[in-house]
Amino acid sequence: MSRSAYYAWLRRPAKIISVEELMLYRRMKRLFDDSRSSAGARTLMKLLRKEGFKIGICRVKSLMKKLGLVVKQRVAYKVTTMRKHSHAVADNLLKRQFNPARANQAWAGDITYRVPGVQG
Repeated sequence: MSRSAYYAWLRRPAKIISVEELMLYRRMKRLFDDSRSSAGARTLMKLLRKEGFKIGICRVKSLMKKLGLVVKQRVAYKVTTMRKHSHAVADNLLKRQFNPARANQAWAGDITYRVPGVQG
């Protein structure tokens, strides 16, 4: 930052926030927190309009940026395995004896089931 810009900033009068503006900030933060950080600009705009605030999408976006409200996308749980309960389960031959006395005494394997339509 240049020296002249710093001194110009010092001479600039402080911006006074109106009571309505402060109420809008607080209500926006409260609605955002109530949504567990998942309400976006459109949702917030609709909720604020229901409460009587006259506000547009552009202003909501800029206020969200100003207030540091960042939407967190929740990831839905996705089933990646499909086990058929009719399949037989192998007997437990190791009985939790995971350190055999000599090599090639115990072998283990795993089966991975694929869900149709899921890549991974």
